Amino acid sequence: MNLKQIEYFIALAEELHFGRAAERLGMAQPPLSRQIQQIESDLGAQLINRGRNAISLTQAGERFYQRGSALLAELSDIRLEIRRIGQGAEGRLRIGFVGSATYGMLPTILKSFRASWPEVNLSLAPMNNAQLQRSLIRRDIDIAIARPALNDSEIVTRKLVDEPLVLAAPDALITTQGPVSLPHLAQSTYILYPEYPRPSFADVVIAACESVGADTSRRVFTMDFQTAIALVSVGEGVALVPASVGAVQRNGVRYHEIADLTIRTGISVNHRIDEQGIHVHNFVTLAQKVARKVV
Repeated sequence: MNLKQIEYFIALAEELHFGRAAERLGMAQPPLSRQIQQIESDLGAQLINRGRNAISLTQAGERFYQRGSALLAELSDIRLEIRRIGQGAEGRLRIGFVGSATYGMLPTILKSFRASWPEVNLSLAPMNNAQLQRSLIRRDIDIAIARPALNDSEIVTRKLVDEPLVLAAPDALITTQGPVSLPHLAQSTYILYPEYPRPSFADVVIAACESVGADTSRRVFTMDFQTAIALVSVGEGVALVPASVGAVQRNGVRYHEIADLTIRTGISVNHRIDEQGIHVHNFVTLAQKVARKVV
C-alpha cells in the first residue's frame, strides 16, 4: 500500500460513490475498484460495505479514513514546512560574533533580518576570533561576525565596514583638545585584549602603536574589550578600541582621536566555503546591504 492508494480510499470514503470518486481522482471506475480491493487485501480487512444501490464504510473503513486523513494532513504540513525552510522562510541560523560588533552595525543587521524572516530562529553566541574559526569549521555555527576577518582556506570572508581606532583613556589623564599623539603617552600602560590565542586584535593594536612610534612595553592583557574599558575607567591604563565602541560613553572614560594613525580595523561576515544554506546567503546579502547604507 502506498500514499496514492490512501488518497484513492479517502476520496471514495468522502464521496461514498465509486463513480463520483473516480471522476474526482481523474481516473476510470474499474481501476479505482481494483485499487480499493488491493488495499483491503493488503490490510486484511473489509473497508467498504458494497450494497446494490449504495456503499458505506465498515468500522475498519471508518478508522482507516480517520488515520489516513490525519496521515495525509501531516504529510502536507511536512511538505509545506520543508519547502518554507528550503526557501529561507523558516528554520534556524546560528551566529557567532565578536563582542565589539554589538557596538556597530550588528544590531541593525539582526533587526533587519528578523523583520524580513521573522520565523527563522536566530541563535547568538559571543566568541573571540579563534573560537569563531573553530566553531565555523566544526559546523557548530553558520555565520561568524569577526574582527577583522577569519583567514582560512575553508572560509569565505566578506568585509562589511572599516573604522578607525580611538584611544580610551581615564577621563582625567588627557585634558587637551584634539587628536592625541601616542608617543606622548610614554609612561602609560596599554591594556590589550585578548592575550590568547594569538594573533588577535591585540596584535592589530600593537602594530598600530608601533606605526606611530608609541612604546607599548608596559602591557596588561585581558580577555575582552568590556574588561579593558572597565580597567581604563579605574585608571589602570589606556586602550585602543574601534571607534564604534567609543560611541557609547562610560563613566571614568574619555575617547580621543589618535594623531597620524592610518591603521584601521574592520568587521567581516564569514561562512564556510561549501555553505549551501539559503539562510546563510540571505544573511550575508542583507548584511552587505546594511553595510552599504551605513558607509
